[in-house]
Amino acid sequence: MRSVERIIVALDLASQEEVLATLDRLPDVEFVKVGMELFYSTGPSLIHLLKDRGLKVFLDLKVHDIPNTAAGAMGSLSKLGCDLLNLHCGGGFEMMKRAQEAVVGDTKLIGVTQLTSTNQRILNEELGIPGTVEASVLGYAQLAKEAGLAGVVCSPLEVKAVKGVCGSEFLAVTPGVRPLGVDRQDQKRTMTPKEALQAGSDYLVIGRPILADPDPHGAFCRILEEIEVVA
Repeated sequence: MRSVERIIVALDLASQEEVLATLDRLPDVEFVKVGMELFYSTGPSLIHLLKDRGLKVFLDLKVHDIPNTAAGAMGSLSKLGCDLLNLHCGGGFEMMKRAQEAVVGDTKLIGVTQLTSTNQRILNEELGIPGTVEASVLGYAQLAKEAGLAGVVCSPLEVKAVKGVCGSEFLAVTPGVRPLGVDRQDQKRTMTPKEALQAGSDYLVIGRPILADPDPHGAFCRILEEIEVVA
């Protein structure tokens, strides 16, 4: 895989107009993420627009529902031609298995383990899940693999362990990637782009460090230069 394909730029924007203006400033980007706010604002037409521009698309809606509903959602969403879709592993084995069976085309389904905004205290005290964050992530990753998913979303800190139990071909898509000198903001479990790739991440999801930079193209190119020595 080429280095430029490993960087998924999170289009955490509010409108199609903002997306088009941003993409005009990022001519080298090949893979983008569309999250809830943007998709709920624009609908499926944006996905078609992005695909028509030759971009790979990760539609990040984190589906979490009863098995029948999750399967129906994935059946519909995969018809958009996205490259990656996701759901919450917390929905359980049957939900993930049914959702995977409903996916059509070449779309890959991955599972969200624990959000990168979740730390040990939140996991134990607020979510009521005992044990460590890593143990929870690994348990979900193994369940996702058994259900037939292509990989998981996890923080870079858990990638090595996930690959160890699920195999090198099991995808690790990692948000919580912050270049040196960039504010971590609401991310609790982070690494730099270089560190994340060295840990085994397949894809790095990076949004604000690129979009919030006065020169987003320059920020993207600096990250690309950093990871090219690893990829």
